[in-house]
Amino acid sequence: MEPRETAEQLTGRSYEQFLTRYPDYRATALLDELRATEYARLDEQGHVYLDYTGGCLYARSQVERHLKLIAGAVLGNPHSANPTSAHMTSLVESARKAALAYFGAAEDYALVFTLNASGALKLVGESFPFGPGGEFLASADNHNSVNGIREFARAKGARARYAPVVAPALRLDVAEAKRMLDDAGGGEKLFAFPAQSNFTGVKHPLELVEEARQRGWRVLLDAAAYAPTNRLDLRQVRPDFVTLSFYKMFGYPTGVGALLVRRESLRLLRRPWFAGGTVNFASVGAMAHVLARNEAAFEDGTLNYLSIPAVEIGLRHLEAVGIGLIGTRVQCLTGWLVEELLALRHSNGRAMVRLYGPSNTEDRGGTVTMNLYDPAGHLLDYRRVEELAGEAGISLRTGCFCNPGAGECAEGLTGDDMRAAYALGDDINLQSFLRLMQESGQNKSAGAIRASIGLASNWEDSRRFVEFVESFRDQTRLAIGEVTFDIESCRVIRDGS
Repeated sequence: MEPRETAEQLTGRSYEQFLTRYPDYRATALLDELRATEYARLDEQGHVYLDYTGGCLYARSQVERHLKLIAGAVLGNPHSANPTSAHMTSLVESARKAALAYFGAAEDYALVFTLNASGALKLVGESFPFGPGGEFLASADNHNSVNGIREFARAKGARARYAPVVAPALRLDVAEAKRMLDDAGGGEKLFAFPAQSNFTGVKHPLELVEEARQRGWRVLLDAAAYAPTNRLDLRQVRPDFVTLSFYKMFGYPTGVGALLVRRESLRLLRRPWFAGGTVNFASVGAMAHVLARNEAAFEDGTLNYLSIPAVEIGLRHLEAVGIGLIGTRVQCLTGWLVEELLALRHSNGRAMVRLYGPSNTEDRGGTVTMNLYDPAGHLLDYRRVEELAGEAGISLRTGCFCNPGAGECAEGLTGDDMRAAYALGDDINLQSFLRLMQESGQNKSAGAIRASIGLASNWEDSRRFVEFVESFRDQTRLAIGEVTFDIESCRVIRDGS
């Protein structure tokens, strides 16, 4: 009788099979070296980090270089001409110049530092000259911070509409989007979509930027989920507005995002207020003000000035690693992960995993969103899955990911479903909606499980996650349990106890 393979031998054989299927992974060995040095804390502490769409991990050297910079200098608020202020101003402008150069935007774009991508989106929404005859068109697949712009549009009398996405891959219906772009009035029009979905990882066609501009639209491109693993060259793709958060790209610093805006489109924006730092002159007696020029008119108050130099450090780190190398690794790991998850079956042959989005790596990033089902086809409580993942040392994310449009399409939630939810009044929340779906006999979810891959990911992370999902084979929904959240006590209650 031949000896059985050890767990280590099985893992080694699986890894060799992975390399056979994805030979390009071998060329990304530099990232394994970085994991052992810059990101050594992952393996030292036994973490499987699968939340890169939530936030990238920072390299140790980024923090050390930033600390050395600010610890060795006397830096003051940049809104002055004194020596400490002037030094700080030069560091802020150096970071601004580095970011513009990274995106190929130095010639035609201005960069406004914001708190995050949401702050950048709010700037566009509140300042865009919506009005009667104007329009806001967004893809149904969008972050809520993009969806919120519709409220500015509607308040000013503009029409707000959504271009649909199509199940099961949840890609934008390009033909319908073009039809809607053609069906527009003569006012100012803004079209918004994500370069990459934060829900499914779908990469929507960037060709739509030029298609919309040729039809007289301004275009807002949400690059928050795209920029961490893809090069966005604004010499090739030329939207009017680009929004992003730097921590999504390289982890550190948090609290700094950006709005990149074409200079010709910057002149179109009209701010509804002014603040410290945004005016060249303001008078109480005359009830008048003169806004500062260019990006200064949009940087309210005092910038997060001590953190901004870390942006340039992070960009240098990303350039040294190579965005193409990161993209190759993410594509290999994502392809393997998707294939393995879709192959999982209960003993009765039922699929264990329902994947939302593309079932391959064509025009998709490293965001893999799913729900799990028991042998009878009942949906497992994704909050309980997250709880068990945490016990296994796996960091993933669950919920609706602030993207209701993609989630509604993914689960087939209808207008009637949503109207029934809003009929609950002000007490409506995710938990009460899930209860409503269960009581109505519908096996639908308003949330999902998201595992996302990024800069410091390796095959072992993906393998451990697949092994974790396999652990639910042949387990019933009742055996796994459910999680509820008591609003009044703000505590998790398992199994209704």
